[in-house]
Amino acid sequence: MPTAKRLKSDAKSKSRGTEPRPTIADLEGESEFAQLARQHWLKTTKRATRVKVKNDVLKRGIWDVLEKDNFPYKSLLILEGLQTLESYLWPGYSEDSSNFHVLLIVLITNVKARERLETWSIFEDRPAEFSSLFNRILSMSLDRTLSLTIRTHLLCFIIYAFQSLDWSSVRKECAPLVSIGIWHNLSTESKRDSKLGQNPQLRKAWKAAAKRYESADDATKARLRFERAWLYTLTLDFLHLLYAEGRKEEHVLYCERFVEFVSDLLSQLPTRRYVNTLLQDLHILPALRLSPMFSDEENGLLRDQCSLLSHYVHFTIDDQTGAQYSRTEAYDKHCAELAKLQRVALKHFKDKLTVLALSNYGSIDKRSELENLLEALTDEETKRLATLLELRTEYPESVEVSIDRPFLTEVLLSTYEKRRTFQEVARDMSILPTEDSLFDQGLLRTDNYDGSKPLALPKLRLQYLSVGDFLWRALVLYRCEAFYGIRKDISDALRRLRPESKRPGETSFAGFSKMALPITRPSILEVVPALVGDDKPSAVNAEISLDVRRLADNVRREWDSLRPDDVVFLVAVDATISKNISNRSDSAISEAQKLGLISVRSAEIAQIMDDKGKSIRDPAAYFNGNNRSPTRKVQIRLDPKTYKEDLDRALRGKPDIYERINLIIRRSGRENNFKPVLESIRSLCLSEVPLASWLHENFLGYGDPAGATYKHLPNRIPKLDFRDTFLDWQHLIASLPGKTIEPGDDVTASFGPPYVLESVDKTPEEKMIKPSKKRRRDAEPPLVAEVETYKVSTYKPPNTGPYPVDAPKLNRIRFTPAQIDAIISGTQPGLTVIVGPPGTGKTDVATQIINNIYHNFPNQRTLLIAHSNQALNQLFAKIVALDIDERHLLRLGHGEEDLDTDGSFSKHGRVESFLEIRDRYLQEVNRLAASIGAPGAHGNSAETAGYFNSVHIQPAWAKFTEVAKAEDSSVADIIEAFPFHNYFSDAPQPLFPPGSDRETVLDVANGCYHHISKIFSELEDVLPFEILRRDRDKANYLLTNEARIIAMTSTHAAMRRTEIASLGFHYDNVVMEEAAQITEVESFIPLAMQKPENGQMALQRVVLCGDHYQNSPVIQSLAFRHYANLEQSLFSRFVRLGIPVITLDQQGRARPSIAALYQWRYPNLGNLPHVETLKEFQTANAGFKYDYQFINVPDYKERGEVEPTPHFIQNLGEAEYAVAIYQYMRLLGYPASKISILATYAGQRTLIKDVLTHRCTRNAIFGLPKIVTTVDKYQGEQNDYIILSLTRTSRVGYLRDIRRLTVALSRARLGLYILGRREVFEACYELRPAFELLLQRPDKLTLVTGEMWPSERIQAEEDGIALPGEAIMEGVEHLGRFVYEMTITKINQLRAERDVPDTVDPAEQVLKPITEEDEIGYVGESDEEADEEDGIETGEA
Repeated sequence: MPTAKRLKSDAKSKSRGTEPRPTIADLEGESEFAQLARQHWLKTTKRATRVKVKNDVLKRGIWDVLEKDNFPYKSLLILEGLQTLESYLWPGYSEDSSNFHVLLIVLITNVKARERLETWSIFEDRPAEFSSLFNRILSMSLDRTLSLTIRTHLLCFIIYAFQSLDWSSVRKECAPLVSIGIWHNLSTESKRDSKLGQNPQLRKAWKAAAKRYESADDATKARLRFERAWLYTLTLDFLHLLYAEGRKEEHVLYCERFVEFVSDLLSQLPTRRYVNTLLQDLHILPALRLSPMFSDEENGLLRDQCSLLSHYVHFTIDDQTGAQYSRTEAYDKHCAELAKLQRVALKHFKDKLTVLALSNYGSIDKRSELENLLEALTDEETKRLATLLELRTEYPESVEVSIDRPFLTEVLLSTYEKRRTFQEVARDMSILPTEDSLFDQGLLRTDNYDGSKPLALPKLRLQYLSVGDFLWRALVLYRCEAFYGIRKDISDALRRLRPESKRPGETSFAGFSKMALPITRPSILEVVPALVGDDKPSAVNAEISLDVRRLADNVRREWDSLRPDDVVFLVAVDATISKNISNRSDSAISEAQKLGLISVRSAEIAQIMDDKGKSIRDPAAYFNGNNRSPTRKVQIRLDPKTYKEDLDRALRGKPDIYERINLIIRRSGRENNFKPVLESIRSLCLSEVPLASWLHENFLGYGDPAGATYKHLPNRIPKLDFRDTFLDWQHLIASLPGKTIEPGDDVTASFGPPYVLESVDKTPEEKMIKPSKKRRRDAEPPLVAEVETYKVSTYKPPNTGPYPVDAPKLNRIRFTPAQIDAIISGTQPGLTVIVGPPGTGKTDVATQIINNIYHNFPNQRTLLIAHSNQALNQLFAKIVALDIDERHLLRLGHGEEDLDTDGSFSKHGRVESFLEIRDRYLQEVNRLAASIGAPGAHGNSAETAGYFNSVHIQPAWAKFTEVAKAEDSSVADIIEAFPFHNYFSDAPQPLFPPGSDRETVLDVANGCYHHISKIFSELEDVLPFEILRRDRDKANYLLTNEARIIAMTSTHAAMRRTEIASLGFHYDNVVMEEAAQITEVESFIPLAMQKPENGQMALQRVVLCGDHYQNSPVIQSLAFRHYANLEQSLFSRFVRLGIPVITLDQQGRARPSIAALYQWRYPNLGNLPHVETLKEFQTANAGFKYDYQFINVPDYKERGEVEPTPHFIQNLGEAEYAVAIYQYMRLLGYPASKISILATYAGQRTLIKDVLTHRCTRNAIFGLPKIVTTVDKYQGEQNDYIILSLTRTSRVGYLRDIRRLTVALSRARLGLYILGRREVFEACYELRPAFELLLQRPDKLTLVTGEMWPSERIQAEEDGIALPGEAIMEGVEHLGRFVYEMTITKINQLRAERDVPDTVDPAEQVLKPITEEDEIGYVGESDEEADEEDGIETGEA
């Protein structure tokens, strides 16, 4: 996917698009709500008292205040921040509570949902009261006496509930509302009977519902009647509003929310199954399209929502079974409907509809043709036709909507017209943007999304209708997100360029952007004719010239780094349009017009040439030479479809777009991979590529959650060799608690590794009760009574050779029981989901799983996927350290250069590596030939070496084997017959130990032959690389035939999926690291990177390692992140679905005291023994009293946080404090490499870097820390000492997402020092568990003077004990003065030691202490900073 980065917007758009947020003053000050909270529910008393809600407080103190201003969102946020729901409204709720009480619960729950805060857990403790609350909300949602604003809030609550069906309490309330009982509301009994007759299970479910109703008491019957009528009544009310007169804005918003609600219901099979039939019976789509509200020009969102609703209503799937129709099946079903229409027409309207009845299907499924044929009918006949076709012909009187002739005609047309399938829509969807798609109103709505209105976007939710449905949603959303980023980049480049017009018709650029260059119009070189059956050119080639003479070297190098297939954007800008528009005040003017932008066309780089037209293969080498030219000629490929449309437009007399192009804009490489990714998703959407059958249901979110785990699959492997997984017998026993371990038949006592585990199956007893086929989501799986039994055996590992290098690399990690459980599951076929909290060794577990698979299944291939190159490199480096042959390892994509290993594991590097192996082994062949006296050029090539092996080595070994097998051969005879004494003369001697028995001698001999055989085996693998000539062929052969462990990032997999699959690449296993940070479609693509064989995927194992309690995938836009839920990972969805997970439960990274700061997020997380016993974890941090401390940083220079540009947040006081702590640590001798400085915002990171540059760079005493970065970017990393700046002083900001707090607190091993504003963070409900621990210690930095690193002091268990030399820093100026004096002392000491004269050192000028008059100011956002990847999003909480 395009890597997310922070995109900027101008200050105007910021103020227009975001609502005011509450500050700490609103929550802690004297505001009306804050006073109310302190008086009634935020009392300081420690004694737990039962909450008593006073109705006058609710009505006068809260409700009236909110209602007066129409429920302002800021006020609701204040109430939510004051814990009104958790501490007052819900504890005080009962069945007797007032309606205001219920509505306030709804309002604040909606705020929590909008802010993405956990909500339903609040209600879990009182299920009966929650059921009562939910029923009251349902009843109120139908109450027409309530205002539409209030009913919209109620509907939002219900929408949120139906999006949270993974909560059993919510599911219990929602399920009856969409059950088969709602079919009581179908228009006729005959229609219902025909529907029930389509599937035997439907009839059975209907009878069961009827039986349940008949056997119920009166109260239950009333509830059942309400539940089955609720959705019907709500829909009728929606239809009434569509046609109501005197529409206001709240009417439209309610209808938009209702369309969102029914779209959500139809997008998941459990809620769609019966609802779709009811909605079609009620003609919801025709009624919506014909309504005055739909026709209103201002209601574009409602029209777009209608299109999305139509997509789901007519989605080609069996609503009952969930089976996806193929394109042929969908057309057959459509034809069956037309046949029914023709039969009715012929039977009842023969005189008027004969043509319709006798026409072929293709001539009557077009809307216009069908409409013409139906015109012959009178109004009554049209109504009779609809009745005969079982279509509803009237609504209840309360709806006040008459079904007249035009209405019925629209119903008939929409029912029988042929619609495009989602595959056809995807096929025709352009993935290269133009100005029309970039500035489409639907996409522009996402800019200012704040949750107050819905959007016409599909959502990624808990379940999908089919794999095709998931891929269609992903394609739409990723296309929108990519275009969103492209539009922002183009707009940003134009703002920086500042187009102006000094002469009429001419546009010049007064500013500069490194991402854009002015150009002359492109020259069209070639238009390749269309292929047979196509109406557009097959290719359009053009050429542009770039002049880079005015660019700085670093910017020029970036332009020179453009590669073939990179996408660039050709833009036409007319400054006169911008000037004319700026004088108008038309709010409908698009952003494109305001910037003077006329058109945007996408193009792909074909090749780059010099000014003489010579192709440049290596731009870096060419342009760095002496003869470099400032001019580049770039050949590009235009989009043929868009080019044809442009030509047609020009033929109609419109201006030629290509004549007006005057600018080229590029994007940085990591964000500009949208085209291959979208092509991969689209090709999957159009193909019939299935998932592995055993994973299919779980992926869609249906079936038994445990159905894909190895214990439930028929191909479970009973016997596995776990090699070096267990270190000894005690480790084996301890690793399998609760399981019976039995030694194998050939042993009676304990023995050492390697261990082979065989699962002993018990004969299952006959089930007394026949299990129900229907699985209830609420039902817990039955407890297995039998204790699992393993039979353990061993074997002697084969001798691999006499040289030390031949010895296998063995695992040395003593895995915990949870880790062993994960390794066993991952080695078996099926789905394994491993939750790895910080420091629990999930990478080691993944590595051992790969190791076990590699050795147990030598014919299988494993695909290794990670979110980032960094994580992949860490995993790959650990794999290289195990007993895995390097020739079977392959690393695709960039990042291989960062591997800290001796080998080269990139694809092309592996080809070179194979040739290096060949040279080394051919020398060994020559030495071997010389040692046995075989003359000839045997080491010339891998081919001649193969002949040498078959002619000389194999016969010699066969002869030796005969002697060894002879019963009369003595040990001395065998040693004497060994043919390779001379070759192994450089091995550790003696080769055969004196006094060895026959078995030992044969073992040594076999080891020696294994060493020799490996030489020829590897040379045999090299042979194809001698035969193949093209590098591409060699690389592809390596991928498809040689490598057994193939590693790549999820982005690389998405980009290259089509290419890799077309090579015939096949694999059996997928291991995914950092799976919780990988978007759902990026997780799906690695599961479908091969073509099926006989209709089935070869995939046998999927192992997902991650932590859903840490950061999710970074999605830039708030609309796509929150509304469409694009930040959802497959890993987190599997966890929500209840798929069994294995949680690693012992951390070995941090001191127990530091780990306690985040252990509350992981209920069973303990500590490995070494973090409690090793000296480094017991020793205090030199110079600090505490191993962790929260340090309160007040305003500095009378300022806290500032925002120089939108979302670029800085805090100079914290930046100075962080650098001062770093300087202090360096003066005590802490290594710079052991210190990292983290910030929660990119602006603060930039400011800290600037302060470091000013105070430390020019002084060797300090140097720079290992890294200064944001919390988001540091996930997956660790260091001994972390200095963390929280930055915000007005409100908590996005750190309220406790996943980010978890990441921030879990990076440190030995010391964590947090800088922040105490009153902001301690008041936050979500962060309370961590800050209660942090604030048990003083909030002023406490130092211990007189110590140097490393300290010998043991960390005091009692924090209150005073230490000798203890010093409390009152603020940043105090610490700055302290550090300054230490620095001067240190410099004088060094001068004395080195006998340097005591003169003024220029470097000393930067050592002056921090003062109020300090000259360091806030740092602005540079052009380079704008292009940096960042996890700071627009519109953060």
